[in-house]
Amino acid sequence: MPPTPEKTEAAPIVPLFVPGAMVLVTLNSPREKFWGAVLEISAAGLSLRGIDLNSFDDFAGQVKAGEPAMAGAVFFPMHRVERMELDATNGEFPSLAQRFAEKTGKSAEKFFDARRTSRGQGAR
Repeated sequence: MPPTPEKTEAAPIVPLFVPGAMVLVTLNSPREKFWGAVLEISAAGLSLRGIDLNSFDDFAGQVKAGEPAMAGAVFFPMHRVERMELDATNGEFPSLAQRFAEKTGKSAEKFFDARRTSRGQGAR
């Protein structure tokens, strides 16, 4: 009788793009890059609390200086979303969240907290 193949259980699939996940989004028409925390993803589009990537250094400088700075909650219709990737370390290159923490002394995940209301300011 031939040996039966071993049954192995597949590892559970863990969703990556969940509320609170730090992401970098590339948009089209016009072409923009946005960085922040996912609020919600639906067939209609992507809600994010974040900033335009072009303003990263200025925004981090404001936060470090203790100036009032808050990331906006924005919605992008799905037809504008070209690409979304997790903000993660790539080899020797730190993630944007790590760069934000180094520049400001604050956790990006807490600062862009997806559960926070628009009335509050960034995490302290």
